[in-house]
Amino acid sequence: MRIARSIITAALGLALVPLGLARGQTAPPQAPPSPPEISGEWTGSWSAYNPAQGAGTVKELCKRVDAKVSAPKDGVWEATFEGDCGRPYKYTIKMEGRQVGRAVLFKGTVDLGPRDGGVFDWIGRATEKEFVGFFTSSNYTGTFTLSRPK
Repeated sequence: MRIARSIITAALGLALVPLGLARGQTAPPQAPPSPPEISGEWTGSWSAYNPAQGAGTVKELCKRVDAKVSAPKDGVWEATFEGDCGRPYKYTIKMEGRQVGRAVLFKGTVDLGPRDGGVFDWIGRATEKEFVGFFTSSNYTGTFTLSRPK
């Protein structure tokens, strides 16, 4: 009986060895996709509304915003946004970003001063062809959509 158990245990162990080896084997790691080229010129529009006034139509739509994004340094891009929305504006902000697949996800906080709405928090997503985002402050919520100039 002991010999039969030993033979069965040994046979079962040998049968399971390939399963253990298969689990330990992994496919060679794939190289991550190259980062998308985010730096350069962008153009588009942004809109904002006051959430305290309800979910009506967009209160303010600015027809155009131009942006220039610099190459990243340690995961931080610098972008200059410029346009006219009742009066000319130009803001340079720092954007923290991280690559996820073929996109860069951004986040940031910027103080535009009391005249321009104070502190804004925002998030965004950029590929080589599209840069979209959402922003919020104590008085405004809005979105922006940018693409490469034609």
